[in-house]
Amino acid sequence: MPREQTDRLDPISRAVIQHRLSAIVEEMGEAMLRTAYSQILNASRDFSMGIVDRDCRLVAQADHIPVHVGALPWAVRALEERFADDVAEGDLFVLNDPYAGGSHLPDVTIFAPVFFDGERRLWTVVRAHMGDIGGATHGAYNPNATEIWQEGLRIPPLKLAERGRLRGDVLDMILMNVRLPREFKGDLDAMIGAAHLGERSLSQLYREFGGTVVHRAVEEIMSGAEARTRAIVSEWPDGTYEGTAYLDDDGRGRQDVAIRARVTVSGSDLTVDLTGSDDQSKSFVNSPFANTQASVAMALAYLIDADIPKNDGVFRVLDVKLRPGSIVHPDANVPVTLATTHPANEIVEAIVRALQHACPERCSGGWSRRFRISITGENPRNGRTFIWHMFHARPGGGASPVGDGWSGAGEWHSVGGIKFGSIEVTEARFPLVFEQHEFRPDSGGDGRYRGGVGTTLDLRVEVPAYAHTAGEGARHGAAGIAGGRDGAPHDYRLVTDGEASRLATKQFGLEIAPGSVFAIRSGGGGGWGDPAERTPAARAHDVDEELVTP
Repeated sequence: MPREQTDRLDPISRAVIQHRLSAIVEEMGEAMLRTAYSQILNASRDFSMGIVDRDCRLVAQADHIPVHVGALPWAVRALEERFADDVAEGDLFVLNDPYAGGSHLPDVTIFAPVFFDGERRLWTVVRAHMGDIGGATHGAYNPNATEIWQEGLRIPPLKLAERGRLRGDVLDMILMNVRLPREFKGDLDAMIGAAHLGERSLSQLYREFGGTVVHRAVEEIMSGAEARTRAIVSEWPDGTYEGTAYLDDDGRGRQDVAIRARVTVSGSDLTVDLTGSDDQSKSFVNSPFANTQASVAMALAYLIDADIPKNDGVFRVLDVKLRPGSIVHPDANVPVTLATTHPANEIVEAIVRALQHACPERCSGGWSRRFRISITGENPRNGRTFIWHMFHARPGGGASPVGDGWSGAGEWHSVGGIKFGSIEVTEARFPLVFEQHEFRPDSGGDGRYRGGVGTTLDLRVEVPAYAHTAGEGARHGAAGIAGGRDGAPHDYRLVTDGEASRLATKQFGLEIAPGSVFAIRSGGGGGWGDPAERTPAARAHDVDEELVTP
């Protein structure tokens, strides 16, 4: 029997519902992991799950990719504005447009409405990075793009299914515009399955507790998250704090593109002013509105207690100020594909650099930057074209006020949520050979606590191929915080016939001769605290573990 009769929600029911919501999004993620086709999803886990209500508020999320999840409410808002009440049970929706709440074009989002007693209550949302989305380049990262249409297929909010019946015409249109339709369709099916799994589990929750109780629980969970967040922020000294982070370049000749954050603490409120950031670029390093909002939200999420549920309540303390035409709020239709990593990382870094003066005990050292390589060619084992995205050679995570950073953990936009796939599986599926893949000594920033080290990778490509690079961090290492030192920057080279050439961070159409080796040395995380305070025992351990050379 639904428990609609109670006038007051008991704390046990609220706790049960909170944990059920968390379990539902985690179960959706497990289903996605086990059914997706492409390695970017079934090994590297570049996907996220969320539950959003009709008021476009984030209700629950799983620990996947923070920059994905923070943008989901804006995607639901675009969906609600487009379809309003034209939503029925069994409908499914799809979008990827970064100017309608998407992250960037490769991130496709599926939405399933959740009904109870004939009323639409919630949305289950699945966002996943597809291996290809069409456009001028394989894998969507186009360093030469000057407008968004050169980056791939742009999908506004669309109905993908009506009352349980898949719209084949819409699906055919999408598949016609991607290079690997079989893999895309398999991944899309996995996304649909995960969304429906969440829908069924939420429907069961409503049947058990009733609509009134679930609604009340959601409101109390959000209010509790807000109260705990405000209690933390109110402990920080009032004032305005400034921090700046830099992109290496925009691929168009501009170097040291600045993200400037002015963060004002006033009681339990935070104002994050990014209006001083540099003007937008003609290349793909621009961050559209929803992606910037997500980046600010994840910076806050990293500064509060880990056990606070990261829902709409947490982000009520934020007021974000942006300037149209800037790198963090560009005009419509400029390219944005790099945005989910850069300047997302730099937005977080600028905010943390600012707030280290208010709450150093809650700030970690900088996490290193993403330097992506995508490779395409013909796989002689099956005669098919392959596209491989390098998720290996993960850089180092930042140190924290309580310990050293995680080595090879990744970047700030995912904080370990993206994994590198099995080397053995990669070599079995692609014409690639990992000659070396191990930690890179001396790459973590020094400090009372040391940044995590990056990775050394020598990757041999066995067939003629083409590659594009898309990333950052060859010029600027991860930020040291509270007196810690910056992590080492990346050093990426291509070795052909014994001759090594340094790779640019944004390079189009790189020809790869068979037998060429990518010599990758990824950066380390930033240190935390004065290096003079690092203990002799810790330094001896670094040497023993070969994380630091004698």
